[in-house]
Amino acid sequence: MLRLAVTTSSETFERMRGPLGDRGIDVGHLRAKEFALDLSTPPAESFDVGFVYPTRPMEGGVVTARHDIPWVNTREDVLTSRNKAGVIAALERAGLPVPRSVCVSNPADESDLLDAVESAGLDYPVVVKPNSTTRGVGIAKAHDPDSLSGHTDVLGLVHDFRATGDKSFLIQEWLPEARDYRAMVLDGEVVGAVERRLSDGAREGGRWKHNVHRGAEAVGVDLPKRHRDLAESVADELGIRYLGVDLLESDGGVVVSETNARPTIDDDAKYDDGFFDRLAALVERVAKKS
Repeated sequence: MLRLAVTTSSETFERMRGPLGDRGIDVGHLRAKEFALDLSTPPAESFDVGFVYPTRPMEGGVVTARHDIPWVNTREDVLTSRNKAGVIAALERAGLPVPRSVCVSNPADESDLLDAVESAGLDYPVVVKPNSTTRGVGIAKAHDPDSLSGHTDVLGLVHDFRATGDKSFLIQEWLPEARDYRAMVLDGEVVGAVERRLSDGAREGGRWKHNVHRGAEAVGVDLPKRHRDLAESVADELGIRYLGVDLLESDGGVVVSETNARPTIDDDAKYDDGFFDRLAALVERVAKKS
């Protein structure tokens, strides 16, 4: 039986283990962080293929070398998707719709930053977004130049630490009343989607972030064709086989806000029929190519 290494032990691991097991793939947990390893001792377990490259690139390099396995989503896939500004730039160049955005690399002069915001035609409020965080961490809304300067001052202080790897962030247009979708693209095709919704109470209380980890609910939806086509075009442009594509719909338009090459597998009801058949086929193909 083919053995698949999964480096998360949370929802994704539990939800895929049974269905893939039924399709001849044994899913095992591969610890990829918070360990102490004797590198001269061979690993006790063996795997044929890995699912998604670990979150920490350095430890990921260690476990990849020890187990000598290919990944469905490679280190390059994960780093490409994690770089929000890089994704926006690549999609913009390819002619795919994205929010108007300014990328700031610290240290940056305040006047240059404000001039770039004005030159980009951004009206307040704007969204300030760290370039490589997930789950809505660090995202804020700035309502005027002074509040924008305040947010960027804080980021500047954080980026002052020499150990801070990513010293960049995004300033993006605010899309009011946007509907927030996550499309799952597997091997070039959309295989399911959710709309992330806030409760009426949350909205009335001033909440606006649609991240599930911030209290939004993910509801399974059947995406319109133009949304599906856009998500598939994004995955094709980035060359990533298993990708979450976040779409914002506002005033009749749809833009790609960001992507996730480490998306959580949700419950079966939120995927098209045959999702796990397609996933198993992809895993087997990657294993055979190694």
